[in-house]
Amino acid sequence: MPDSKNINNPVGQGGGPRKRQSRAERQNNGPHRNFDRQGAADKKAELVRKMREKAAAAEAAEQAADGTAQN
Repeated sequence: MPDSKNINNPVGQGGGPRKRQSRAERQNNGPHRNFDRQGAADKKAELVRKMREKAAAAEAAEQAADGTAQN
């Protein structure tokens, strides 16, 4: 029996028909990765927000110490 050299041509692979995989899925960039990327983007956004809050607080404290607060 001939062996398949193409992942989308499952001749001789056994186990019945297989789902045709897109190029992205063959490179492990399938739909599951979108969730990972979204989670990473959420973490980054939260980190950036916290850093900006700290920077704003530090700037406000510095201005208060100098007596140059703009009201």
